[in-house]
Amino acid sequence: MSTSILAIVGDYYHPKEAILQSLEQVLSAHEKIELEIGNPHHLLEKLAEKPDVVILFSENRVNPTDDNVHTWMTEEIADAIIQFVESGGGWLAWRSGLASYEIDSNYAKMLRGYFKYHPNQHQIVHYSNTTDNDILSSGVSFDLLDEHYFVHCDTDQTTVFLQATSVNGQSIAGWYHTYGNGKVCCLTPTHNKEGLLDPAFIEVLEKCVMWTSS
Repeated sequence: MSTSILAIVGDYYHPKEAILQSLEQVLSAHEKIELEIGNPHHLLEKLAEKPDVVILFSENRVNPTDDNVHTWMTEEIADAIIQFVESGGGWLAWRSGLASYEIDSNYAKMLRGYFKYHPNQHQIVHYSNTTDNDILSSGVSFDLLDEHYFVHCDTDQTTVFLQATSVNGQSIAGWYHTYGNGKVCCLTPTHNKEGLLDPAFIEVLEKCVMWTSS
């Protein structure tokens, strides 16, 4: 039986091409996974088709550099996402899938975390796993030239599996939990093509996708 994955990827600051290359590398070793690419404006109708997993790498702002900024996630869409996960779906909020969503929204509450800020300059960010988690059972340690994401994470209500350290400090870079009958995984790396295609990161992303879809 195949697993269906809907990927909502790409936004103003993150072109979808490199993100898709990263995902395609992850899924190339898995024959029984069907990948569909979508965009936020069609998310409601795609959720109604009941994919097994949704991967969101797209921020809430549609036009972040304009004076009048529009967002795409309505209360109706947020409620549909929550119902999808509660009913047994998997949700992977990747990078900007954590960004610019209302921090008191039901969506952010489901994620149990959200993006706060990143320093303007790219820095070498060191990523490493935590102990006692179900996603990264073996040691993980790699460096990426990245925008170091700093997040809020409700650590009492989730399990942290990845952490990030740079000259700017330390932050949580990945966490996961069950939600109703479904699963939620949040992952913050990475920003540029080199990081997205880094073999060590590809391995982490693969394990996140596999956990969320299992």
